[in-house]
Amino acid sequence: MIRVLLVDDQPLIRSGFRALLDLEDDIEVVAEAADGGEGVELARKHLPDVALVDIQMPAVDGIEATRRIAADPDLAGVHVVILTNYSFDEYVFHSLRAGAAGFLVKDVMPEDFLHAVRVAARGDALLAPSITRRLIDRYVSRPVPTGTDAGMRELTSREREAVVLVAQGLSNDEIADRMVISPLTAKTHVNRAMTKLRARDRAQLVVFAYESGLVAPHGA
Repeated sequence: MIRVLLVDDQPLIRSGFRALLDLEDDIEVVAEAADGGEGVELARKHLPDVALVDIQMPAVDGIEATRRIAADPDLAGVHVVILTNYSFDEYVFHSLRAGAAGFLVKDVMPEDFLHAVRVAARGDALLAPSITRRLIDRYVSRPVPTGTDAGMRELTSREREAVVLVAQGLSNDEIADRMVISPLTAKTHVNRAMTKLRARDRAQLVVFAYESGLVAPHGA
């Protein structure tokens, strides 16, 4: 059973998402919060698999809530998916950097929304949609965070290759096929790269890959 926490200051939005999720046999909404601070507390209480968090809320917004969840070792299994009304909201990139597993625009189709919840619950990043790629392309020109470049230099050649393939949106099985290795070995390369770069998940790994210049926007 996939356990979901809904965090949004608009009751109508929460009720709409909950009604959709409640129809699924493998998904359970364990709690709802009206702001980010309450959402973090409920995450600690219920330990959901996925936290669907609105990016713009009074008091504690989605970015700060994401940052607090990502910084708490007890919440390492909570995958944050940011919800936004705008496909190019500049804060979305900062939420990915803060530790979000990905983001969804609120007018997403129901089947895509449910698929995203299941993808996030597996621990995979929501980076396949072209909208996410355009968003990353838009902000990769910003200064590289301290430590990112040094972390990249610590990667082995195979780990760097794996990071490039992750940034291209490939799964571990697809990375294994491309590198002609086993899926377990591919997962090991990815996990070691995440450890060296101190990336919480694959989403942050992709951000680091772009920011360090290991991967160029549009393959340039």
